[in-house]
Amino acid sequence: MIEAKGLSKRYGDIVAADRISFSVEPGEVVGFLGPNGAGKTTTMRMLTGFLPPTDGEAIIAGHDIFRAPLAARRAVGYLPENPPLYPEMRVAAYVDYVARIKDVPRRERAAAVDRALERCDLRDVASQVIGTLSKGYKQRVGLAQAIVHDPPVLILDEPTIGLDPLQIREIRTLISELASGEGADRHTIVLSTHILAEVEAICRRVILINEGRKRVDRTLDELKGDGIGLEELFAREATRDVVAPLAEAAGEGAR
Repeated sequence: MIEAKGLSKRYGDIVAADRISFSVEPGEVVGFLGPNGAGKTTTMRMLTGFLPPTDGEAIIAGHDIFRAPLAARRAVGYLPENPPLYPEMRVAAYVDYVARIKDVPRRERAAAVDRALERCDLRDVASQVIGTLSKGYKQRVGLAQAIVHDPPVLILDEPTIGLDPLQIREIRTLISELASGEGADRHTIVLSTHILAEVEAICRRVILINEGRKRVDRTLDELKGDGIGLEELFAREATRDVVAPLAEAAGEGAR
């Protein structure tokens, strides 16, 4: 369903992503982890076609995101860290606007909007101006715009950032429902978050990157079988490129 093949992104001498490759099967939910500046958002933007790679390919539902961008973008729903909302628009009107952009057929559009509002529990605020909503409801509107065209693939970048514990639970429940649906209601999901409990609750597999490179690609069951917790894994991989040079320098100093 998702294939990243040697994705790289360079800005002059700065390498934001370095030959990242992985695949995600239909219906799979993957936690995409890494410290700040690891290259997660850059990789997700390349997967969704918002950012062209310097090298490599991205395939979404069989469509090359750069050679067949329209077909690929119809197959993916993207929730960036800061949802692209228009605060002056009303909720239902905004979701309908996104449905038009996503080329949802006119005869199906009203039903698609209603379905997205229902799944994101937005019916009670459908006529409310987005700018008057709480942070939690704005995140729900962001999710609604990501799923209104019923894409098989969802890429979610920090969907619970800045939310209070109750709002986090609500959004986490919604993501779990999107991941556990049947047939066309079940989505393949790549979820980027710093909340490791969220990954344990929703995901079956983790991909961890650091310094623009893929470090880990394993299922949670495999990690548990080896006695490795996500916190330990994250700390080990996030500091590996720092600890090794320091240890080497200390050894040289001792000599």
